[in-house]
Amino acid sequence: MLPLVARNRVIGMLTLGKAAEERFRREILELAEDLSRRAALALDNARLYSERTAISRALQRSLLPPAVPRVPGVEAEVIYRAAGEGNEVGGDFYDIFPIREGTYGFAIGDVCGTGPEAAAVTGLARHSLRLLAREGFSAPEVLQRLNAAILDEGDRGRFLTLLYGEMTPREDGSVELRTVCAGHPLPLRLRPDGTVSPAASPQPLLGVIDELDLEAETFVLDPGDVLLCVTDGVTERRDGPRMLGDDGLAEVLTTCTGLTAGAVATRILRAVERFAADPASDDMAILALRVLGAPAGR
Repeated sequence: MLPLVARNRVIGMLTLGKAAEERFRREILELAEDLSRRAALALDNARLYSERTAISRALQRSLLPPAVPRVPGVEAEVIYRAAGEGNEVGGDFYDIFPIREGTYGFAIGDVCGTGPEAAAVTGLARHSLRLLAREGFSAPEVLQRLNAAILDEGDRGRFLTLLYGEMTPREDGSVELRTVCAGHPLPLRLRPDGTVSPAASPQPLLGVIDELDLEAETFVLDPGDVLLCVTDGVTERRDGPRMLGDDGLAEVLTTCTGLTAGAVATRILRAVERFAADPASDDMAILALRVLGAPAGR
């Protein structure tokens, strides 16, 4: 029997056997010792990899909201897909949360890079958005203060693209939105007649410059309208030199008239997966909001 030793710990035993009257030749014993060292290292590396994967998945779950709240008159659906083998924390995130009576916040963002540093900024962003919004700051003020918080992190900070909005369902069944799109792929609005158009204008991303001049854009979604928000893992999906892009995404969205929010998000995901045969190299988040009309009882 040979001990399996890895990092000064015995993690198992290697047992060799043969007829009792026979002895192992020296070269066999040397081979067995080398095999035991290699096996011990492989087993310990597998254990460490499994632990790292479990930690990364737990951390990733903690950076995403546990559930999507019910918004009166609005159907919301989110699909999140992390790239890689699951042992690295991604930088994409989303959130939907109540701000005050009758008004809800939503966000979808992408922190540069992956790993613990990106996770730190992701956590800072998601929790700061909720806190600042509930303190009564306007959408531009929320992002300006978040920008300052990221810059305060110094070398640990990462730049962040973020779409942040506030939605207020109205008596007539429409929904008023106030949005700021800071360096993020523009949200797309799908009307019941199949028309697709950008629902925001590009503004500077966060975590780069001190003074940000941001403005909220206000518009109204009517019953039957869909607002589609994605991270760049969707728009930058590549097949060799080809890229899905904003135009390709808009083309897919035009085929989604009459679908539920969940069906819209699923169709977008399937289109991205079919666009290229290779596995995705970037995280993807897809947020679809569909206006149903006046909430029940109104």
